Amino acid sequence: MVTMGQCYYNETIGFFYNNSGKELSSHWRPKDVVVVGLGLTVSVLVLLTNLLVIAAIASNRRFHQPIYYLLGNLAAADLFAGVAYLFLMFHTGPRTARLSLQGWFVRQGLLDTSLTASVATLLAIAMERHRSVMAVQLHSRLPRGRVVMLIVGVWVAALGLGLLPAHSWHCLCALDSCSRMAPLLSRSYLAVWALSSLLVFLLMVAVYTRIFFYVRRRVQRMAEHVSCHPRYRETTLSLVKTVVIILGAFVVCWTPAQVVLLLDGLDCKSCNVLAVEKYFLLLAEANSLVNAVVYSCRDAEMRRTFRRLLCCLCLRQSTRESARCASSARIGASTRIMLPENGHPLMDSTL
Repeated sequence: MVTMGQCYYNETIGFFYNNSGKELSSHWRPKDVVVVGLGLTVSVLVLLTNLLVIAAIASNRRFHQPIYYLLGNLAAADLFAGVAYLFLMFHTGPRTARLSLQGWFVRQGLLDTSLTASVATLLAIAMERHRSVMAVQLHSRLPRGRVVMLIVGVWVAALGLGLLPAHSWHCLCALDSCSRMAPLLSRSYLAVWALSSLLVFLLMVAVYTRIFFYVRRRVQRMAEHVSCHPRYRETTLSLVKTVVIILGAFVVCWTPAQVVLLLDGLDCKSCNVLAVEKYFLLLAEANSLVNAVVYSCRDAEMRRTFRRLLCCLCLRQSTRESARCASSARIGASTRIMLPENGHPLMDSTL
């Protein structure tokens, strides 16, 4: 019997899942296999692409500028998200029931921290782009201290949201407030997380809209004093394309997860959030892969650095294989095989 005000720190994971009405399977279902297969694929791609971005920023001196610190931080946050989701894939399905309460909070905390850091960095990049455009300031002239403080602020916020559930923002002492999607977390936490992500999106829309109209006005003024060159029209179209891609990627990847989190946080009894939660979380994780494409791969210098790194990697691999083949050829040329009278082959090396 559940008593109000009583805490259940010694209960099992199954106790809380039963309380929330979330099924805890004891065997691998087809749905679990599909989710884990897709999840592992996405996680590996996220890890590889963001490692490539970090390697490119570290190896190219042209990227040792404040704005690229933010891009590097975005890649680091997304890399962390890939690791967190990989950890989830190895501790989901029937393995969930074997987790301790602390293990469950670690699994959830890794996801919450990494995804919060990724979303917060997207907002920080938008703010710095806005500042540099409005001040007509080159990215290389951005104050390093300001960017470093932004990065520190991002991780403080991310760690705060990631660690709070394990220490206080849970439902171990208030079972009636437990969410269905995350049975150990309070519904209010899910609602706040969803609303925070929605706020970040609205701020990004406002910032990029302001940037767009500001740049368009400048282009129009320049066109009045100079013969209308196609380049001005290309600049406007390119900016529109960039804004649409950035905001569109965020909407496609994050909106479904935000909606189900908010519905669960508001305790919508008629909403079947459990039927789609795993797929929507996977879509949100895929944003860590999309970020690498949207924010880094569209940079021409970044693409050249990618090609150089990959070519060096392939060249190093082919060099090793050539050396191995040459070594094998030398060994074969300098070895004589003799068949003694007993019929067993002997190797006589003349190195």
